[in-house]
Order: sequence, then structure tokens, then C-alpha cells
Amino acid sequence: MSKNLLVASTSTVYGSGYLEYLLPTLKDHFYQIKEVIFIPYARPGGVSYDDYTAIAQKAFQKINLTVVGLHTFSDPIQALENAQGIFTGGGNTFELVNQLYKTNVLPTLRQVLFNGTPYLGTSAGSNICGLTMQTSNDMPIVYPSSFKTLGLLPFNINPHYLDPIQGDTHMGETRETRIKEFHVYNHIPVIGLREGSWLEVKDEKIELKGELEARIFESTKEPYEVASGSILNF
Repeated sequence: MSKNLLVASTSTVYGSGYLEYLLPTLKDHFYQIKEVIFIPYARPGGVSYDDYTAIAQKAFQKINLTVVGLHTFSDPIQALENAQGIFTGGGNTFELVNQLYKTNVLPTLRQVLFNGTPYLGTSAGSNICGLTMQTSNDMPIVYPSSFKTLGLLPFNINPHYLDPIQGDTHMGETRETRIKEFHVYNHIPVIGLREGSWLEVKDEKIELKGELEARIFESTKEPYEVASGSILNF
């Protein structure tokens, strides 16, 4: 196994453009690569695949990379097998996973990523790096054939993790409450990734990056924090 992944909470942090905060890291991550295959299946807000790919292309051209949408290939499996680098953007995780199964590309995507093809995932594209998609924040707008995802990480991701706001009058469940509900039936650890945070995965080494701590949930422990720069071992 030779994994080379960036697993980010979000594509856009407040006050900056699409992927702007990650561009210096992406320049190193996709070093000596000319073209990235973009998986647009999560289609945030129902945007078309072409329009979503154009958004990704606009960002990547700042570091002299070309982006090509996976949907434009007549043989998407072969496209992934030959990909120099791969990016899966955010949106709705249910629809993303649904399309990965419908197009039958999930096994190939998993194989090439375990074999070292450089990968970037943001939000929904990070959710699929975990063991399952069950700690997504998204509405179940479609019913994928399975919740099982790539299993590149030995835990699940909760992107865009939000802490309770002191004095807030919102009466809905917090992210922490939802994850505790998940742990009633599952023992998979969950990493709450705050905005602007990402995981850098090199082979079996998983390091938290960005300025903020991450919140860790294990079914048999109280939630706890880990600092940026920490190596995550489970």
C-alpha cells in the first residue's frame, strides 16, 4: 500500500476563494502532475457536472494543472486507472456514493488510491475516504446501494464539524449528539474535522494539518481533542 491523500473538511474557508487556502499544499501534493481527474458526482446545490468541473478547473489553473471531469469519459474505469491525480469535490454524500456504485467505479477508485495515485477529497469527497458514509451531514436525497465507502482510513469523517455555541437558541441536535447516536450502533471512531483542517495521509501515517484541533469520538470514551500536527493512530 502506498496511499497519498489529502482529506479536507472543506473546499472553501470563510473569506477566501474555492480551494484557495489549500493551493500551496496542493502544488506540492500534485507535484510533477499535469492533469487531475475530477469526480463531480456530489454536485452541490444540484449544479451540473460541467459547471462543477469548471469551478474546480478555475482553482487548479492557478497552480498550472488541468482538470477533466470523470463524466466526460466513455470509460470512467479506464480513466481512473490512468489518472495522474484525482479530486472528489463536496456536495451531497448520498448522491456521490450512489453514483460511484451506479457507475461501478468504486472498486477501481479504491485500488488506484491504495496504489498511490495522489488524491484530494473535500467534504463529501472526504467522507468517502472513511469506512462508511454514515457520519455525513447531508440529507438522504437518494438511496445508495451501500453505505460502505473506500476504507482508506480506519475511521469515519465528520467534515465541517461545529462546536455548540454558548448561548445559542437553536434547539436542534449538535454534531456531537448525532455522532453519539451513530455510536449506539457502531464502534467506528469518528474524526470531527473543523473548517480549514485536513488530514495528510502518507502510506499508513495520518497527520492532522491546519490551524485548529480536531475532535475525536470513540464509542467507549468521552470525546477529546487532538492538536494540529498530531499523528492519528487507531
